[in-house]
This record gives sequence, C-alpha cells and structure tokens, in this order.
Amino acid sequence: MRRSFRLLPVGFVRSAVRSLEEAPKQGALSGTEAEIVVDPEYAEALEGLARRAGKIIVLCWMDRADRARLKVHPRGQEDRPERGVFSTRSPHRPNPISLHTVELLEVRGNVLRVRGMDAVDGTPVIDIKPHSPELDG
Repeated sequence: MRRSFRLLPVGFVRSAVRSLEEAPKQGALSGTEAEIVVDPEYAEALEGLARRAGKIIVLCWMDRADRARLKVHPRGQEDRPERGVFSTRSPHRPNPISLHTVELLEVRGNVLRVRGMDAVDGTPVIDIKPHSPELDG
C-alpha cells in the first residue's frame, strides 16, 4: 500500500559545497565543515544539544537527487558495475534522505557548526538527533 506524507524542513545546510559534483563522496572522512541553520521557529528544540558535545546525526532531503534512478555505479566510478541504490550511499534514490553523523563544533543561537558534512549548500534539513554510541554503533 503506497501512501504519501509531507515533510517540512527544520532548516538548511550552509556549505562551501555548491554542487553534487563538488560534494565529497563521504563527508565524515573528508573533514568538511558546514553550518546547519535551523529555522527560528524550531530554535527552542536545540536546547540541551550543546551540552551533549560530540557527534550529532543530521537527516537531510537531497533535493537535487535523481529520484527515478534505481541503479548507480558505486561512488560514481564508471569502471565499477552498477548496483541497486539501496546497496549504496548514493544520493540518487526514490526517497533521497541522507544521514550524516557529524561532529558538533559549536552552537550559536539557531546555527550549528559541524564537521564531516557532505551536503550541498541549501540542502533542506529534516531532523537533528544526538548521536548515542551505545544505540547507534
């Protein structure tokens, strides 16, 4: 049974990465810094996050992804055989939700400065969660 639902962004990514082609293949490995700008309407939801110093999980809607693409070359390497998108970390997928485990560097009002983000500038953020090693591995 297919149902639809509506997601509302809670903020957006501010980054020097301007296109999919510029994005590092794995942000957590690249050390790329970015900011998560949370809509002032949700700023109250950030209370307590700074005290949990360390890592956070950021879920984004990869709005520039090709939602019709079901197979890709892993890491965009054309010399590798195509695989189904569910067996890769490609942003191109039916529901282009990305999960980023990033280092929280600073919280300034409604802006989070993070390291390890590979999302493109302007990417909608749909949720933020604290990372919990005992639960998340």
